[in-house]
Amino acid sequence: MRECISFHIGQAGVQIGNACWELYCLEHGIQPDGLMLNDKTAGRGDDSFNTFFSETGSGKHVPRAVYVDLEPPVIDEVRTGTYHQLFHPEQLISGKEDQSLA
Repeated sequence: MRECISFHIGQAGVQIGNACWELYCLEHGIQPDGLMLNDKTAGRGDDSFNTFFSETGSGKHVPRAVYVDLEPPVIDEVRTGTYHQLFHPEQLISGKEDQSLA
């Protein structure tokens, strides 16, 4: 099986990544907390989503993705958004608080 890792870099990359993972979850019946919607009765016989998601021992599906931005507020939107339980904290990389030069 092939695996695809997505890198979402910068404000635009993070925002587009957020929209993409929301769509992937909707398409594959994965809830915002990473658990599948009753996959046996939903008629989801294929496991093609495993290319993009990694399944944990507890049955949670975690995106194969890394988010990077130097500005914390953009990554914080992912950390506190609807799909915040979907991502592992180590996948969300941001710089320190904004520091302006005086």
